[in-house]
Amino acid sequence: MKQDQSKTPAMEGEVFYPPKNITRRANVKDYDQLYKQSIEDREGFWAEQAKRLKWYKKWDKVLDDSKKPFYKWFVGGKINIIQNAIDRHLHTWRRNKLALIWEGEPGDLRTFSYHALNREVSKFANILRSMGVKKGDIVTIYMPQIPELAFSMLACAKIGAAHSVVYGGFSVEALAERIADAKSRVLVTADGGWRRGKINDLKNIVDEAIKRSPTIESCIVVKRTGQEVYMESGRDFWYHDLITLPIACTNGCETEKTDAEDPLFILYTSGTTGKPKGLVHTHGGYSVYTSTTHNYVFDIKEEDRWWCAADPGWITGHSYIVYGPLINGATVMMYEGAPNYPYPNRWWQMIEKYGITILYTSPTAIRGLMRFGDEWPKRYNLSSLRLLGSVGEPINPEAWRWYHTVIGDNKCPIMDTWWQTETGGFLITPLPITPLKPGSATKPFFGNEVAVVDDNGNEVKTGEEGKLVIKSPWPGMARTIYGDPDRFIETYWKDFEKQGWYKAGDSARVDKDGYYWIIGRIDDVIKVSGYRLGTAEIESALVSHSAVSEAAAIGLPHELKGNAIHAFVILKAGTEATPQLANELRNHVASEVGPIAKPEDVTFVDTLPKTRSGKIMRRVLKAKALGQDVGDLSTLEE
Repeated sequence: MKQDQSKTPAMEGEVFYPPKNITRRANVKDYDQLYKQSIEDREGFWAEQAKRLKWYKKWDKVLDDSKKPFYKWFVGGKINIIQNAIDRHLHTWRRNKLALIWEGEPGDLRTFSYHALNREVSKFANILRSMGVKKGDIVTIYMPQIPELAFSMLACAKIGAAHSVVYGGFSVEALAERIADAKSRVLVTADGGWRRGKINDLKNIVDEAIKRSPTIESCIVVKRTGQEVYMESGRDFWYHDLITLPIACTNGCETEKTDAEDPLFILYTSGTTGKPKGLVHTHGGYSVYTSTTHNYVFDIKEEDRWWCAADPGWITGHSYIVYGPLINGATVMMYEGAPNYPYPNRWWQMIEKYGITILYTSPTAIRGLMRFGDEWPKRYNLSSLRLLGSVGEPINPEAWRWYHTVIGDNKCPIMDTWWQTETGGFLITPLPITPLKPGSATKPFFGNEVAVVDDNGNEVKTGEEGKLVIKSPWPGMARTIYGDPDRFIETYWKDFEKQGWYKAGDSARVDKDGYYWIIGRIDDVIKVSGYRLGTAEIESALVSHSAVSEAAAIGLPHELKGNAIHAFVILKAGTEATPQLANELRNHVASEVGPIAKPEDVTFVDTLPKTRSGKIMRRVLKAKALGQDVGDLSTLEE
């Protein structure tokens, strides 16, 4: 796949070209031509993509931008995401195709065809309707990664209610806060879930949260682990009891005909400070955008077995476990537990066992598995894989190369995607036909105009760091912050209000080939002696050393420099932590990035504070180093 640079003088840096067997079957043959067309006639492009879906009533207008930044898409159209994710497949051979393969951490297995998926979703939708849940209501879901989590989301959408999925690792306070903001009357949960061989006790957390949430009238509980839990009479109901009631088992359940702009879900961003932001996504635009990005970027074929190794509690799981893949009629893999439990072979064993063709995961997971060496994946036949993907944060080149070489056997292009909860789907991403540069998200997805600018909105010079902005609206964009439109404007649109641009909150640069390199959150930039250094750049330099598996960098106050860099490093198995190695790593960073980036201190650690979605919680490291309160740790993996 890699090609000699002397043959590609137009490309800057190390470039990996896709193999012919990938490009020959690609769903997109010419990126430049289609991108140009999508920018010159944005509405026409998205209208064409929308025609891939079933509509109860066609839209009157593709885009209504009369009240910027509160854009509306496919105005006047009638659609329901379930109409496309389930209903339409029931009238084709896909009725009997596997929709979902699920493996629990203890090794239990469940599978569902599209027919069976419809049966489960319809039963639960009938139960929700019988409880008085109707169009416009918001149902809170707080569950482990089990099939019933997906069923609950889909059932809400089917009857026109919005869902608010709260990640199953959040604390009592975080759950109660989100219930209160959504004013939910119904909560769906489980007795617990499995994680690293231990039970994550969800029901006790729910009981405490309900005490602080007077709006909750009914709590539906899935029996997953079987441990004894408190069930309050008249309020708490077992899921398995409800779905066997006659009202659940009637002949199907009619799908609600929703407007394109009706809310599909609210998803709260887990910011480190302040009230969580409930981002609102809608049926029409989100259906079009997630299915289009999933189809084009991951080149979906009927025979694919798609594994997005995220949690539906995050946007990645919403868009690319549940909705996008099901709209495209894919077979979806779900896994409940940790990637290295009970041993670091778990993922590779599952890829071989189920014939997974596409794996989409986070750089943190890749680095974590890379730490255990090449021998674990090499024990398994991973030849079914044809594409790989990365999501969540910038991937450092060293991890990219390991992923490509060891897991992909040098034949699987890596789709390194950049996007956010707010965007609904990929905004900057390669396609299977794209020449790849390790660490770059490459170019904008169709219909999106992207730029890197300074504080005044002027585009910075090639190679220089600036603020990432999106210049044009897209169908998958969040419509507002639930109950707080002023905050929506203030957070995302105020800085470049005159230009009408969306502020992503990330710093980035563009190289001479037009490839985008995401440096990280603007908040994750360390200012040392007046120089701005991205944590991702420093961490990437550390991981490029042969002894290092993972790294995190933070800035701590310094009398002379303003801030000094402190690094936390996890070493590869079998490597000894010594003062000499710490000094070697400091000098390595200085060599790779520049003397200004040389860490003041390198601390060797066994683990880093990470969320279950794989993001390093640098604020925890900083608070600990400064002797401050570390705050809410409920999202931590351990």
